[in-house]
Amino acid sequence: MGSGRMLKFAICEVLQFAGLCLPLFIVMQRFAAIVAKVKTSARPPGDGGTAYWLIVASSIAYVTSAALLVWVPLKSLVFMKKKFLVGRKKWRPVALVYVILSTLPCFAFLIASSEVQINNNMKHDTFTELPVSLVLFSLICIDVVERIRHCRLTGQANEINRDAEIPSTVLTHVEQVTPMTQISPAVPGPAVPGQTVPNPAQPGPNRLNDRNQNGTGARPESNGTVLGVPGTNGRPFTISGLSPPPANPTAYGLSPYTHTGPLRFLCASDARADVFVDSFMFWMDTVEMVRVAGHPLVYYSGWVFPIYIFSYVSCLRVVVMPHSPLLSSMGVALQDLPFFFVRAGLIAFFGFVTPILYLLKNLLICLAFVYFNFMTKLRVFNTERVFF
Repeated sequence: MGSGRMLKFAICEVLQFAGLCLPLFIVMQRFAAIVAKVKTSARPPGDGGTAYWLIVASSIAYVTSAALLVWVPLKSLVFMKKKFLVGRKKWRPVALVYVILSTLPCFAFLIASSEVQINNNMKHDTFTELPVSLVLFSLICIDVVERIRHCRLTGQANEINRDAEIPSTVLTHVEQVTPMTQISPAVPGPAVPGQTVPNPAQPGPNRLNDRNQNGTGARPESNGTVLGVPGTNGRPFTISGLSPPPANPTAYGLSPYTHTGPLRFLCASDARADVFVDSFMFWMDTVEMVRVAGHPLVYYSGWVFPIYIFSYVSCLRVVVMPHSPLLSSMGVALQDLPFFFVRAGLIAFFGFVTPILYLLKNLLICLAFVYFNFMTKLRVFNTERVFF
């Protein structure tokens, strides 16, 4: 058991460190090649080899310094479970440091490569697949490793892990709930010596509180059951007493479908596999935006600046935990709203270099967020009483 954990720990750390180093090395090497070509083709020609190796050596020095001074100390503090880093479990410090140390320099050198070629009337390299397939794939790997490293990689997912924010598909604890019956009016019986019999005609403070809370004398219990509601036959109701809570088996981590029959293998599902799907879907909009920057018409223009800048800003969403309520507002503010204006400008200047589907996606998400979170609270849109 111990050797398996150490092996998983080593694999996770190697993958994360490779995701930190490889994009930087490759992007800076390609940038060094562009600078060397510019030096060679200049008038008078310069020493392109010296410029090339100087940039390569600088990239090695940067990665080494960042790893020794920031990455390794941060990892040590995280594994020591320092409270200021992992105490509240609302953000991911490793993802934040990766976005600052790796993604930011890569996007900066991609912009610098475009400017160097534009200023020297060159069209040598547009980095078509590099930012999409390498930089963002490394960012996705960091996200996946951070979410799945605390889970078992063998056997079935039979435990809930809050650190990884992965829901369990197995019911781990069920308590039997005894159905409550409606309380009938008590019939006065013989008085017991030493016992005070309450008079129904004179309601005490508890009865008054119950009547004030429910209006009909119904008393809510701690489990959500309302007693004394006519016609309920003791069925559990919500606090409002309007409708019974739906029987939702997914609230306990169970599937509402029965996996039976010869094709039950088609219903196979595992939360650990869903992590990969969620991580890739989380980055699809950013991937498409960065892909547009590799188009020759766009790359050799000033539009490369807003594309890479807003794409990097959207990457900051990875700092928040996967199921945090902040992701909704951050997605609109850091991604959909700026991406909508950038895509509208790209389509206006260059035509349909980006699919209009993503433009509609950004627009509809922004409108839906504003409407359902703010406008529905206004009096003119509050039609709850009409349908009540």
